[in-house]
Amino acid sequence: MLGRIRGGDEDARDALIRRFLPALQRWAHGRLPEQARGLSDTGDLVQLALLRALQRVDGFEAGRVGAFLSYLHQILLNLIRDEIRRVRSRPSEELPEDLALTRESVLQRTVGYGAVEAYERALEDLNDEQRQAIVLRIEFGFTYQEIADALGRSSAGGVRQQIARAMARLAKAMHAYRTS
Repeated sequence: MLGRIRGGDEDARDALIRRFLPALQRWAHGRLPEQARGLSDTGDLVQLALLRALQRVDGFEAGRVGAFLSYLHQILLNLIRDEIRRVRSRPSEELPEDLALTRESVLQRTVGYGAVEAYERALEDLNDEQRQAIVLRIEFGFTYQEIADALGRSSAGGVRQQIARAMARLAKAMHAYRTS
């Protein structure tokens, strides 16, 4: 399909968007912290990620099945990080006096954000295939067979074992990031 897109086939481009847009929207949903939502939302970032990937499709080399999805995921992740950085660099506004934040809500937000940050950092410690398998399983909800197909592997059982090992490594790295 990428070859057809490189050749200017608009139908192939539209098919690629239809194929990946729902999965990227599911993955991105809730990833952008509330304070970073404003003029842009996750839907905008998903569309921008697809647009950037399509603009750079000539330079993309697919090493294996599933590589383009990983490429899209990385572009989207970078856009989300950029948006969070952009919001953090804005001057903070005073909170209204009538806004009552409970200890539980503050703790919940802090722990939630810290966990996501640790997860993102720990993902970077995995090799490409492990990262792709984890992302496809956890974030996109693929079955083991779908992951095996996407990664060009013959066995769903082998993928299950690979994910189990990668999850153990991910959990250990997340713990290290959260305690450091």
